[in-house]
Amino acid sequence: MQPRGGYHRTVFLVLTRTAWAALSAVVLAASAFAWTTVSTISAGVERSYAIPDDAPRSESGRNILIMGLTTRLDLHGEPLPDDVLRRMQAGESDRGGYNANTLILLHIPVSGPAVAMSVPRDNLVPLSSGGEGKIKEAYGRAKIVEEDRLRAAGTHDKRELERAGREAGRRAQVRTVSSFLNQPIDHLVEISLIGFFHIAEGLGGVDVCLRNATKDPLSGADFPAGPQHLDAGQALSFVRQRHGLPDGDIGRTRRQQAFLSAVTKRLKGADVGAVQAMIDMAKQDVVLDARFDLAEFARDIPTEVRFDTLPIEGGAHLGGLDVNKVDQAKVRAKVTELAKAPPPPPPGDGVPCID
Repeated sequence: MQPRGGYHRTVFLVLTRTAWAALSAVVLAASAFAWTTVSTISAGVERSYAIPDDAPRSESGRNILIMGLTTRLDLHGEPLPDDVLRRMQAGESDRGGYNANTLILLHIPVSGPAVAMSVPRDNLVPLSSGGEGKIKEAYGRAKIVEEDRLRAAGTHDKRELERAGREAGRRAQVRTVSSFLNQPIDHLVEISLIGFFHIAEGLGGVDVCLRNATKDPLSGADFPAGPQHLDAGQALSFVRQRHGLPDGDIGRTRRQQAFLSAVTKRLKGADVGAVQAMIDMAKQDVVLDARFDLAEFARDIPTEVRFDTLPIEGGAHLGGLDVNKVDQAKVRAKVTELAKAPPPPPPGDGVPCID
């Protein structure tokens, strides 16, 4: 049996190999080495069957869809405690809906660095349920339709409706992203807004750097220029801000990537208590697909994850909504290019400043 210290060294080794794009899964995988069996930890994690067993699979590696939901509710549809909502600075529990405001396709190749491709949330795309809409809306729209169908059939249990509705949302989001990118989705990781908060809280905050001071009352962002340390509430405001940024929602995407990079750096110096907090976060805030093999993932995770954002063709105002125009052929070509040749790593070990 490996000594207890060896357990913790294994945890740190696995955690520091990857960016937050798959952090939820990595935390679970790492803890599997420290616990008795993979099945023990799996019993405490919500599983989804949104990806069928006979769904197409990637041939050049694995594709993991990371979905970050805007909901202020827990996995069962229950409101978060008032003190948590207050510390999150993200409004009341009935705000946010079920939009997938963070969408990242993490491609893990057979060899070489992985690449995390951010899909801008306001891209106007065909939805799996029919018609067009913002790509982030696939989840919430399908959830509402499924819950209405079940109510009409006589189902009124709140938790049962929530579970079935969210499964329908996951199926719709996976299908929509897969069709838009022309890429099979092998696995999914879902995390809600409280998960972002718990990540930063468990690590004692994160370090970022801004070229310019910024303030946005809608997200609660109020940051000076230069390097700075953000607590959990500030970190959540940081990743939510889009107003007052030069590139609007694309600017928010860059903030999410900066947050993920900051989390990676923070993990390198984290103590055992912080790692345990991350494990606790994963068990209460994360959903994984049923086929996600945690031990296999821990063994095969790459030594490096690089970030990029898939292209848009500018903005448009359609039907009273601001959307991103996209050239689907260009987007698909970019995905193929990044999967074969990820962008270069960021220079140096410091915290790069962003707008």
